[in-house]
Amino acid sequence: MSHLLSLPGETDITDIFKVYPQFAHLLGDWAQHIMRGTSELEVGERELLFAFGSGENACSFCHNSHIAVAETYGIDPALFEALRKDIDAAPVSDRLKPILKYVRKLTRAPSTIVPRDVEEILAQGWSEKTVFDAAAVCALHNALNRIVDGLGVNVAAQKYAEIGKTLNAAGYGIGNIQSYKEQEGLDR
Repeated sequence: MSHLLSLPGETDITDIFKVYPQFAHLLGDWAQHIMRGTSELEVGERELLFAFGSGENACSFCHNSHIAVAETYGIDPALFEALRKDIDAAPVSDRLKPILKYVRKLTRAPSTIVPRDVEEILAQGWSEKTVFDAAAVCALHNALNRIVDGLGVNVAAQKYAEIGKTLNAAGYGIGNIQSYKEQEGLDR
């Protein structure tokens, strides 16, 4: 339930964007660059990191929304429970595991990051730009998790697939999302 009286009881983030459009455009541009811009990390991998980090924060809306987006990129939703339990035993590439550990640590205790955390990523053949990209995805999900939970964003479980489809098709630019939702008849 929304914590803002001006928003409906079942509020998704686009309701907040309608009330605060300048913020929406800034955030949308930032998210589009991080989640869809040029990176060694594939789009699906960035969605995996976003959903994983949001799960670490127990942000139900972002975790479930981005699981739905990740699923559109072929990522099995069951993977998230395996990652929560044990990254080393989870069915992901060994190359991605140090990035997942980095995102977990950066989410839970950012001041405890040490050079070794980055060295483990670089040892898997990733560039320093990829470390930056992982940190940017982490910053983005942490910012959005605070906004979403702080304002009481919450939707019915059946809406997550729609959100995943929308973000997959439209990306994060607010204008693109609004146009896609209108075209698909998804706008309220």
